[in-house]
Amino acid sequence: MTDKPVILREAARQDIDQAIAYHAAEAGNSVALAFIDALERAFRRMARHPAAGSPRYADELRLDGLRAWPLRRHPYLVFYRAGADHLDVWRVLHAQRDIPAWMQDPGRPEDVGAS
Repeated sequence: MTDKPVILREAARQDIDQAIAYHAAEAGNSVALAFIDALERAFRRMARHPAAGSPRYADELRLDGLRAWPLRRHPYLVFYRAGADHLDVWRVLHAQRDIPAWMQDPGRPEDVGAS
């Protein structure tokens, strides 16, 4: 089994940038770096096991195949769909947000080269 490449949509990129900036400003660079490490670990695990994410929001949002992967030690969820040859990451959202409202218009995918 080969890992699928991870492709981020623009909305997911913006979510990540905002979360890193928030952590750096509010808790310091070490927390921001820990967030980045957790995100990279999640991408690697998702790439190896794309069906392991929770389908909880798929029905609520009426988005077939949508899955959510929680970040370890950070209250964020990575929302994605597993394609035939890649993972399409839609958003990276704080778990306390209004998820249905934030999932509107996830934008177009852009390859980040992660795998």
